[in-house]
Amino acid sequence: QVQLVESGGGLVQAGGSLRLSCAASGRTDSNINRSWFRQAPGKEREFVAAINWSGDSTYSADSVKGRFTISRDNAKNTVYLQMNSLKPEDTAVYYCAAGVIWIGVRVNDYLYWGQGTQVTVSS
Repeated sequence: QVQLVESGGGLVQAGGSLRLSCAASGRTDSNINRSWFRQAPGKEREFVAAINWSGDSTYSADSVKGRFTISRDNAKNTVYLQMNSLKPEDTAVYYCAAGVIWIGVRVNDYLYWGQGTQVTVSS
């Protein structure tokens, strides 16, 4: 089992930045890939970015490329999502996920999920 806890969400103006964190506990051995998804009201949960277990490979959705950066610190069992140049359409609950599939871009590719953190971008 892997427990995931997100933090760092909040309210920010358009053009601003936020950094989300996702701390893992439990089974934190190697070969666990990590990702971020988001879900806006009335919409399906969508893939944002993923990072492999070693941290040397990343993949991002086209909608966030050049603005969001995913990274991880395995010594702290933590994954980060640096979000710059935020737009109102980035408003959503952001979820951290963990799994063994690479590159997983579907919800069903992941075994473990956090509870989510709200990000609201005002115009």
